[in-house]
Amino acid sequence: MDLKQIFQTDNPVIGVVHLLPLPTSPRWGGDLKAVISRAEQEATALAAGGVDGIIIENFFDAPFAKERVDPAVVSAITLIVDRLKGMVTVPLGINVLRNDARSGIAIATCVGVEFIRVNVLTGVMATDQGLIEGQAYELLRYRRELGSDVAILADVLVKHARPLATPNLTTAVQDTIQRGLADAVILSGWATGSPPTKEDLELAVAAAGDTPVFIGSGANWENISNLMSAADGVIVASSLKRHGNIKKTIDPIRVSQFVEAAKQTVKEQKQQKSKSSTNSRVL
Repeated sequence: MDLKQIFQTDNPVIGVVHLLPLPTSPRWGGDLKAVISRAEQEATALAAGGVDGIIIENFFDAPFAKERVDPAVVSAITLIVDRLKGMVTVPLGINVLRNDARSGIAIATCVGVEFIRVNVLTGVMATDQGLIEGQAYELLRYRRELGSDVAILADVLVKHARPLATPNLTTAVQDTIQRGLADAVILSGWATGSPPTKEDLELAVAAAGDTPVFIGSGANWENISNLMSAADGVIVASSLKRHGNIKKTIDPIRVSQFVEAAKQTVKEQKQQKSKSSTNSRVL
């Protein structure tokens, strides 16, 4: 995946809009206008804070469907994403939880947004929804059938789940890229708000080769300098909320602080590489 072509940077910071409960979900409040209004506020706050991209996901629909979501959910997400596309200029992505990648890529293709996130692209994961099997076979053929160029960002050993088998991280990353044909991979901690270790990120980057590796959870402005030094980009949600509370709305000030910290890390890395290259030529 050409990060610069999509995000206009080699090291994107991607914020997340957590949609309020959608129609047919257990906590659906019956007011789609309220869902849309909050989504618009959060997307605007993220864009104003300087993120390079935004993922929209039905986070508050838990407990999630294991595979296909209800058509009402697809309709609501489509409507919301189309509204947001007209409000912000940064690239948009979609994650239809828990693992409805087919609906995600259909929405993205029809609305005209750039990428989707897929929690389980390859392998089998034991989750609170039951066993979820990878959808690479169906998804990649469906993307071709649609004539779509939507990029697929795929989790490796996704959070809130355990692999049914016991693959090591290197094998899981390589399978996701080489056999699942992911355009980028995502590495998270064990749960929402839990970061991956720097060591695991370094292993993933080594296994991924030229394929980008994203931090998928747990990043904040205190640890981003450490984590970002071992990754190509970051997806962030919890730490951008007011008071760091996942149930609250996006705080523009926290967004700006996080983006500044992430960009500063990238800048320092480039300066260090340039200095090392200069020293090598002198020697």
